[in-house]
Amino acid sequence: MKRIFLLIPVLLLSGCATKAAVAPVVNPGKLVACSTIPHVEAANSKKVTQLPCLDAGKGLSFESIRGPVVVNVWGSWCAPCIEEIPHFRALAAKNKVRIVGIDVEERSMASGRKFVISHGMTWPNLYDPDARTKGIFGLGVPVTWFIDANGKVTFKQIGTIHSDQQLFELVTKNLKISL
Repeated sequence: MKRIFLLIPVLLLSGCATKAAVAPVVNPGKLVACSTIPHVEAANSKKVTQLPCLDAGKGLSFESIRGPVVVNVWGSWCAPCIEEIPHFRALAAKNKVRIVGIDVEERSMASGRKFVISHGMTWPNLYDPDARTKGIFGLGVPVTWFIDANGKVTFKQIGTIHSDQQLFELVTKNLKISL
């Protein structure tokens, strides 16, 4: 009986680690400099969550990001994160709104970089090496944030984006950008 109770959590947790079936990536991604992220320098802010950039350039604080921007929090080990990447690639192809990724709970920066390239991601990605964003994002991914020009979070989507249409509608509604 003990074995069954021990097996249940393992089965539940292993569901998050399975690889999702997604369309193959035609074009490889690239490591985009985080200096392209619209932001303001945090002056005298008590709350600053400094994050390095996956491109190995200068990082920045999450609180300094200004939009309009869509911030997608992901991990390479997360099957739902993998499933929604094609929708973010479709949004990036529109060239109407910036996207910023934040790689969390990743084994290493090298793993995150490899993932960005192999999954066709063409937007800047920050890296959270030690769960410092846990207090902001909470536990669990994916989470997608919509941030306006003043740095105000206009909406937070907890869970998977299931289609291009869903993501485009969220951008239109929450960032007032027509796609």
